[in-house]
Amino acid sequence: MGDMTASGLIADFLFGFGALFAIINPYGLAFIFLDKTRGLSDVERASLAGRVAGYAFVVLLVSLFLGSQILNFFGVTIPALRIAGGLVVASAGWSMLHAPIGPAGPHEASSSNLATMKRMVFFPLTIPLTTGPGTIATAIAIGINRTSSLDAMFESSIVSFSVALAVTAAIYHAYRKSSAMARLFGEEGTSVVTKLSAFLLLCIGVQIIVTGASEVAQSILDSVSRVAQ
Repeated sequence: MGDMTASGLIADFLFGFGALFAIINPYGLAFIFLDKTRGLSDVERASLAGRVAGYAFVVLLVSLFLGSQILNFFGVTIPALRIAGGLVVASAGWSMLHAPIGPAGPHEASSSNLATMKRMVFFPLTIPLTTGPGTIATAIAIGINRTSSLDAMFESSIVSFSVALAVTAAIYHAYRKSSAMARLFGEEGTSVVTKLSAFLLLCIGVQIIVTGASEVAQSILDSVSRVAQ
């Protein structure tokens, strides 16, 4: 019985981690993060990565444990969250896709840049670029599936906490090592990967909007169908 429970918890962890890791794609976003923090030193970038990871951890925990209750309190639906967040993500991807990529500025400018970037840690670096509407919606869906049994709820809560912690560790590692990955790819390779990442970010934003709009359209059709009956 204990082995079955353990295997079930491991399966739940792998499912939650796999779903959130895939939708966040931290190693793909690392090049977006690097482009946004151009001009900072590696030490400053690592500090900023820690701040983003910390906020991402809080966002994931809140989404996993309280997400549905918060949305219900404010009367916000998942489709509305998708559409609004998708617009922000698509806008960020579009801006980055058309932004010129040049060499980083001198370190003297990085100190003033760091103060500016610190004000951007939560928005837009954490939300919506890292833990965007797709991530929040996925985390909420995972949290909703938590059982109401007290013992099972405790175990699933530990799994949810572990999932959030593991995903956060991946985000921190990817963002902290973003400059090292850029050196590995070289200047031209980094430019190509950054543009590709920006294009994918634009596509993700559009897809989130389409998904939210489809859900709204489906709910309208269902309402019309019920009225017609």
